[in-house]
Amino acid sequence: MHLELRHLRTVRAIHEQGGLARAAEVLNITQSALSHQVKALEEQAGVDLFVRRAKPMRLSPAGMRLLRLAEQVLPMVAATEAEFKGVEAGRIGRLHIAMECHACFDWLLPVLDIFRRAWPEVDLDIRQRLAFGALPALARQDVDLVISSDPEEMAGIVFQPLFDYSPTLVVPAEHPLVAKGHADPQDLAGETLITYPMDRARLDVFSQFLTPAGVEPARQRTVELTAVALMLVASGRGVAVMPDWVLRRESANAEIAMLPLTRGGIIRRLYAAVRAEDLGQPYMAHVLRLSRTEPLRMLRGAAA
Repeated sequence: MHLELRHLRTVRAIHEQGGLARAAEVLNITQSALSHQVKALEEQAGVDLFVRRAKPMRLSPAGMRLLRLAEQVLPMVAATEAEFKGVEAGRIGRLHIAMECHACFDWLLPVLDIFRRAWPEVDLDIRQRLAFGALPALARQDVDLVISSDPEEMAGIVFQPLFDYSPTLVVPAEHPLVAKGHADPQDLAGETLITYPMDRARLDVFSQFLTPAGVEPARQRTVELTAVALMLVASGRGVAVMPDWVLRRESANAEIAMLPLTRGGIIRRLYAAVRAEDLGQPYMAHVLRLSRTEPLRMLRGAAA
C-alpha cells in the first residue's frame, strides 16, 4: 500500500467534516476529485475505509486505524514545515560559542541574556571544552562563533571586530610598582603570575608582553575564577593581568592597584570569528551588534 500525505489529510478531513462535499472545500479540491482519490485509496488498501450509508459519513474500523496514523504523522509534518520556514526566515538556528578569552564570560553572558529574549527559537550554548581548539571547531561547524583576540587567515572564516581593550596589571595596593606607575616586562621576573588556565599563546601577558621581551615570571599559578584571582592578589599571593573591562568594576577596591603594561599601555582588539556563509543570518547580525555595543555600555556604567 502506497500512502501519501494527501491520503492522510483526506481521511482526516472527511472524518472532521462528516462528508465529501465539506471535506473537498477544506482541501480545496472538487468533490469529484476527492471521491476518485478515496476510491483509489480503498482499492490500494483492499478494504472499505468509510461507511457510506451513515449520515454523517463515518470511518470504518480500517479507516479509524488510518485516522490514528494521520493524527500522529500530520502534526509532526506541520511542525517540521514550520521549523523549515523559521530557518528560511532566519528566526530559527543555532548559536554555539567557543571562547579563546576566559574573561569574556564577564560581558558575554549579559549579551546572550539580551539576545535570547529577542531570538527564543535560536539554540544557544557555550562550548567550554572547545576553547583550546576553537577556530578549528568553527571551521568544522562544531561551533558557530568564536571570541578571539588573535585573527588568523582561514578559508571561509571572517573576523568581525568587536571592541578594543587594554590588558592591565593588577597588584596589591602596597606593591612597589604602584609608585612607578606602570610595569615593564622585567618587573614581573620575580613575581608569581596568576593567570587563567589557558594556553600561553592565548594569554596577552605572555603573547604581548613577557614572551617578546624574553622574560619569565618566577612562578605561574592558574585560577579559574576572576574573583578568586583578585582575592589572591589582594592577599599578596601574586599579580595578574586582566582586560580592563574586568577591572573597571574594581576601581573602588582599596586593596588592589591597576597599572598599564609599559608606559604607554597595550591596546588589543577583540574579534568574533564566524563562517562567511552565516553572516547573512539575522540572528548572527544581531548578536554581533550586541557584542559591539553592550560591553561598552557596561563599562560606562561601571565607571560611573
